[in-house]
Amino acid sequence: GLTLNKLDRIMNGELDEIIDALIVSDQAKKLENLTNE
Repeated sequence: GLTLNKLDRIMNGELDEIIDALIVSDQAKKLENLTNE
């Protein structure tokens, strides 16, 4: 149980980091589009 729990936390943490990175890069692209117009 402990190892599975730890694994879940690691996976969730990694997913959160990936999602955050995607959101940040998406916002950066939108900002670029705004400043280019």
